Amino acid sequence: MLGATLIGAAPVADLDVDLAQLRSAKGQVRLCLTADPDNFPRCTDDRNALTRSLPATVTQVRFASLSPGAYAVAVIHDENGNRKLDTLAGIPREGFGFSRNPPIRFGAPRFAAARFTVDGGAQVQQVRMRYIF
Repeated sequence: MLGATLIGAAPVADLDVDLAQLRSAKGQVRLCLTADPDNFPRCTDDRNALTRSLPATVTQVRFASLSPGAYAVAVIHDENGNRKLDTLAGIPREGFGFSRNPPIRFGAPRFAAARFTVDGGAQVQQVRMRYIF
């Protein structure tokens, strides 16, 4: 009867985020997965955001059992471990990256530029880390 309880259940998917071009294994990598355009990329006011903090030696993160929808991922490489992205005159001094690797001009990309769709099954997003300093 287990199958009977699953009828009509929303499909779920797993998302693997692969991190490329981390410049060192120092500090932490902090990820945020959100479906809320208004809270991207910071995720500070999004109670539904999924966040992970991992040693910078880890280059793959799995978000399991996601509901279908549009999401975006923001990543920072917190090399000094102070739990924030350090900046100088608003310019990041630590590494950062986003799903779909949108071009970076002045400031972080909008949600639409980093958005991808989860629609069941396994998904992979490769995030290329970028460093300005």
